Amino acid sequence: MGNVTFKQNPVTLVGSELKVGDQAPDFTVVSNEMNDVSLNDYKGNVKLISVVPSIDTGVCSEQTKRFNEEADKIDNVQILTISMDLPFAQTRWCAANGIKKLDTLSDHRDGDFGEKYGVLIKELRLLSRSIFVVDSNDKITYVEYVEEVTNHPDYDAALKAAGQAK
Repeated sequence: MGNVTFKQNPVTLVGSELKVGDQAPDFTVVSNEMNDVSLNDYKGNVKLISVVPSIDTGVCSEQTKRFNEEADKIDNVQILTISMDLPFAQTRWCAANGIKKLDTLSDHRDGDFGEKYGVLIKELRLLSRSIFVVDSNDKITYVEYVEEVTNHPDYDAALKAAGQAK
């Protein structure tokens, strides 16, 4: 995988890099209601998975707000934001920021998503900023591992890929 940095310092990502055409690995994360959620819960839908280190920080907050705003513009796409934040923190942040058009999910319990998608930062136990678009057959159609974790992803490319996925 390319070199990923956090504040210009190299970090180690646990797991394997996923590529376009790969079958999306199933995973288990925790919903804001403290229920287990898996990729299978979204079966048959196109998924745009927005991965952030912590929803309560600047770039992560902007990323989540941007995808929430764009949700109405892309039909038949379920947007998921996954971070290591506790579900309680995600719920509080979403309420304070009017986030209602996407699902925030927590990988805090065991890092299952992070390891299976190759985005778990070993040194920080945070998820590396990334975007995955998964079609209705659970094939990956778009991947972006953001090289510098504190930078924004390519929103336009991700949204275009989600809009084109079937």
